[in-house]
Amino acid sequence: MRVLIPGISGGIARQLALHLHARGHQVAGIDTRPWPEAGEAGIQVYRGDVRKRAAEDVFRRWRPEAVVHMATVTAFTVPGKERGRINLDGTKAVFDHCAAHGVKQVLFVGRHTFYGAAPDSPLYHSEDEPPRALEAIPELADLVAADLYAATALWRLPKMTTAVLRLPYTLGAPGTGTLSSFLKGRRVPLVLGYDPLFHVLQEDDVVTALTLALEKQVRGIFNLAGPPPIPLSVIVRETGRTGVPLPAPLLSLLLGRAGFPRLSVGALDHLRFPIVVDNRRFLDATGFEYRHSVADTLRIFRESAPILPAGGAER
Repeated sequence: MRVLIPGISGGIARQLALHLHARGHQVAGIDTRPWPEAGEAGIQVYRGDVRKRAAEDVFRRWRPEAVVHMATVTAFTVPGKERGRINLDGTKAVFDHCAAHGVKQVLFVGRHTFYGAAPDSPLYHSEDEPPRALEAIPELADLVAADLYAATALWRLPKMTTAVLRLPYTLGAPGTGTLSSFLKGRRVPLVLGYDPLFHVLQEDDVVTALTLALEKQVRGIFNLAGPPPIPLSVIVRETGRTGVPLPAPLLSLLLGRAGFPRLSVGALDHLRFPIVVDNRRFLDATGFEYRHSVADTLRIFRESAPILPAGGAER
């Protein structure tokens, strides 16, 4: 299968590209970021923005059969209006190119934070639920909009097999996602009196799940998850970090300071309330089985991203 991956230079996207290539698929990608080693692996990377005419030329010339859209970003990596343009306008452009150039299958890789963190949310979110609590964290609005737009392809483009996959937090070696960024420092902020459950999926298992979705040609909206969720305090402790519980009003003043990660005030709700998903629909459609336990996932991250002592030497 000829598979095109917008956003191919991201950490998980690279692993997916190499895995698909090893399984005999022809793989190429589009990204504004370089991946110098891709050519040695037999993977073509076209430098450019998916919203530009050059990206459509790639679709026209390369003629992909399937597209895995991974060219979305979070508030950790891109601030402000540009993030909205990348996420929503970029997603629209990818689907427009797919429709115009005969792509048969599209996977949109979204995030389980679509559902929002709120005190009145159900413990387990099904795929049929709407997003919640966007007023508290508007930084998620563009990702939610991109997810909803991708889902419209299920009825707008019925001849194309579309799947929207909502991934949980991921950790790898050392990992590049939201949770990895949150755990980057020695001290990790916690909201005093709260310890929400977090889903964590090892990046190798993410690649396996995406490959299954592609090769089994699933259609619809799916939650992805691996091991049962665990408290945030356990994640912090088992990755070798030190949790610092603080009252929410004080913590909101310290975000981005005193060695704490830069978060919006609204993001504190994600440190208070869980986002746990029901993944039975994906399991039934693909037979996915995760390989890495929570303990394995946290150990791999801890060993690959150790905390440096004050002197700078690795302990």
